[in-house]
Order: sequence, then C-alpha cells, then structure tokens
Amino acid sequence: MTDLYHLIDNDLTCSPTGDLQSVDGLTLGNQRVLRRLLTAPGSYFWQPDYGGGLPACVGQNPSADALIAVIRNQLALEAAVAPQPAPVITLAPITNGVVVSITYVDAVSGGQAAVTFNVNP
Repeated sequence: MTDLYHLIDNDLTCSPTGDLQSVDGLTLGNQRVLRRLLTAPGSYFWQPDYGGGLPACVGQNPSADALIAVIRNQLALEAAVAPQPAPVITLAPITNGVVVSITYVDAVSGGQAAVTFNVNP
C-alpha cells in the first residue's frame, strides 16, 4: 500500500520531481504509529476515538506502566502493527518528557520495524 509521505506536525513533502512524496513499507508503518500515538483523541472529526494523546500525558506524571498500557492499546488498533509477536516498548525519562522506543513487526511486510521518539508537553 502506498500513501502520502507525512510526518506528524510537518507539511507534506515533495519528491525530487515536484510531485507529492509517497511512502510505503516500514516507513509508512512508522508514520502511522507516530500519528496514532501523538494525536489527541477527539481531534479527528470523522474518527473521534482515534489517537493515544501521549503529549498530554507528560504533564500528568503517569507511571511508566500507565504510559506503556496506552501505547500497547493504541498499537493493537493500528493496522500497520502485527499482533504477534507483541511489540516491545521501552521508556526512558528525559528533562520534561520521555523517550519512547518501540520495536514491532510490520503487518504488511512481516519485517522488523523500530521507531523512537521524544514526547514533550
């Protein structure tokens, strides 16, 4: 499956020929995972239940177990993430936030995928 290349909080990207950049494979899966986890629930009009809202969690001081539970629940809803084997999620505290690292199996290709990102308020 091909989609438009789009990193959350950025504009669409142009290809070297001036067309809109497309994406597929593991990069598409990573973009979908990031979008789901960092989108606030209720911000998509047509899908009000979509999103994990991780940035809003940072100022609330949730436990690591609570954050991992949110991430795990959202990954279970994401079509790009294979349910087995279960994704491996690790958290590391940073100043005013947390670093999230996720390793999962891409549901389309069967390849191992990894995404790491900072969550700051």
